[in-house]
Amino acid sequence: MRLPHALIAQIGGLIGGLILSGGAAAAPLNIGVAAPLSGPSTILGKQIEYGARLSAGALDAETVVVDDKCSAEGGAAAATQFVSAKVDAVVGFLCTEAIEAAMPILKQAGIPVITLGVRTEGLTDRRAKTGWPVFRLGPRGDAERDAAGTILSKLWRDVSFAVVDDGTIYGRELAEAVRATTQQAALKPVFTDTFRPELDNQVGLIGRLSKAGADAVFVGGDGRDVAIMARDAAKLGSAMVFAGGEALRGAANDVPYAAGTLMIAMPEWADVADKKTLDLFSVGKILPEGYALPAFAAVEIADTAKKAAAADGKPMATILSARIFTTSIGPITFDAKGDLTQNPYRAFRFDGTRFMPLEEQ
Repeated sequence: MRLPHALIAQIGGLIGGLILSGGAAAAPLNIGVAAPLSGPSTILGKQIEYGARLSAGALDAETVVVDDKCSAEGGAAAATQFVSAKVDAVVGFLCTEAIEAAMPILKQAGIPVITLGVRTEGLTDRRAKTGWPVFRLGPRGDAERDAAGTILSKLWRDVSFAVVDDGTIYGRELAEAVRATTQQAALKPVFTDTFRPELDNQVGLIGRLSKAGADAVFVGGDGRDVAIMARDAAKLGSAMVFAGGEALRGAANDVPYAAGTLMIAMPEWADVADKKTLDLFSVGKILPEGYALPAFAAVEIADTAKKAAAADGKPMATILSARIFTTSIGPITFDAKGDLTQNPYRAFRFDGTRFMPLEEQ
């Protein structure tokens, strides 16, 4: 039976439309990579570049890598290049100046950004005002403080604890956050004080802590000071437990950490990444350190978001705000402001050799 010419034309148009739409959905991700590739932060920028390129290669995605110079001028220039290159999304950015200069340009073009290292709270807190489609794969500036208070409020609910700080802005804010959060949990430290840092011994402080009856101490300060306090407490026969923030990630050099020392910090991404991804880094002779794995995961997120946006007929920014993304470093979800829904900071305990996740002990 011969079909009418009009019907043939209609079917042909439908098939052509399906082919075109299928081609559009199958188009590879075109991802912009913004990183400081010159200046003092070049090493960190290279980590972003290598991680993003490796992920893009695994996904058959295209990359447009631009040096944002960690400056407002560099950020604006990078954004202009990304718009010209018609990228689907941008990953990277470590500096507040660069991303804040780039976002108005990228917003105007409808290009979402997944930042890896900008911790400035206002970047996402101002979303209702700015409308910037920015998503933060790293922690906020207040994430460490929030986690320290919340975690220790649970761990030390039945413990006589003290809170001390070294007088620096970092140490004071961290200690104050612990004091405030534990107070909200109806807990009160038996002792609070500001100590003199970088001393060869802290025997006097340990004496005051012991007199106050402290069994555990949170220290807002440097890792070496924490190690010295624990050493001196042991010399005086005290089993006092010490805790600190992510400053403890650095080795205490001449004084080792005492077994049982607690640290509130981000996980090492290589410890949580899946084996398949780590094997890719090994084959590519790239160290999975610093921002390399988050950059790899950010490209994975962008690729998933682009495919979902094509399938659902929605902007990528809408998709990024509305689902759980399976990545090489675990599931990722962004809240309405673009921050991670789960605080990435965790509790770790020193086992005599290294800090291990508390939940695994």
